[in-house]
Amino acid sequence: MSIDELHDELRTVARQVLGRGDPDLARLAALGWLGLEVPEALDGAGATFAEVAVVLEEMGRATTAGPYFATAVLGAGTLGMLEPTPERDDLLRRVANGDCRIAVAFDGQNDVVGEDGGIDFVADAARADRLLVVARDPGGNPFVVSVTPGDPEPRPVVDATRGFARVTVTNGGDRWRFAGDPEAAVRRLRDRAAVALACDSLGLSEAMLEATVAYAGARKQFGRAIGSFQAVKHACADMLVLVSLGRELVRAAVEALVADDPEASVAASMAKAYVCGAAVEVAGKAMQLHGGIGYTWESGVHTYLKRATLNRTWFGSPAAHRRRIAARYPSMAQGSDRSVSFP
Repeated sequence: MSIDELHDELRTVARQVLGRGDPDLARLAALGWLGLEVPEALDGAGATFAEVAVVLEEMGRATTAGPYFATAVLGAGTLGMLEPTPERDDLLRRVANGDCRIAVAFDGQNDVVGEDGGIDFVADAARADRLLVVARDPGGNPFVVSVTPGDPEPRPVVDATRGFARVTVTNGGDRWRFAGDPEAAVRRLRDRAAVALACDSLGLSEAMLEATVAYAGARKQFGRAIGSFQAVKHACADMLVLVSLGRELVRAAVEALVADDPEASVAASMAKAYVCGAAVEVAGKAMQLHGGIGYTWESGVHTYLKRATLNRTWFGSPAAHRRRIAARYPSMAQGSDRSVSFP
């Protein structure tokens, strides 16, 4: 079986499963999705981020809620970049088996950290069994602290399919070091998160395009399907262009991450900036083209628009990622810091 056939089969299974509702941690583990990137020796599948990206796109298409992003994308991704130890290996095995739900917090430059050691808007922190904090020592070198979450304070956001909380980090817990260059590891973690959100946004954009085209073919006005009107045709064509361009950018970013390409950060920022911005536009057009029903709670279009809105901001806005790319070219950035980063 070729890799494309494998991805097609995974996509088909994911669409069927996610179409029946949001899977819990046990179901995700039974499907093998939590351990896709976990080594086979630790009860994982030994796959790559390319397979994770397929699942993420289908989760965006179904606006799936649950622990997958925090536990599998951020949690397993962070653990996989640490120096191997018995404790780390045990936690990775527990993640793959669905025995541990993880949240990851970034404490450091450009993150939202209060004077009390609190870190705001940590995904899935309220229900996590373990909290991994990407922190910095007095010399500015990144490391990871593994602690048990205390009493996280839930934080409301526009997207009801995601859960965030404020956590307070105190001294203690296990300290783990990154394997290799720690700065490169943190940058790669952020790139993974950015591309993961681009995958999610691509999936929800595809769902909105398909739903809108189907609605335009069925809804009639003045005795004709509204899809026959030129204005509606052009709007749907614009949506298709946005989705098609986004698909290519996501493909390039995923391939760069899997290959550990030195230019992966550029591909990640290009995908995050374009696709997450386009998803808001696509969902907004879908709401308009659905007419009055599109603005009702029952239509469900608002769920996609709210999720797209959060994706656009989380792990760097389009403007932040464009500045990150521009900073590579001093003549364009006009002296901007080449080390632009974002929460």
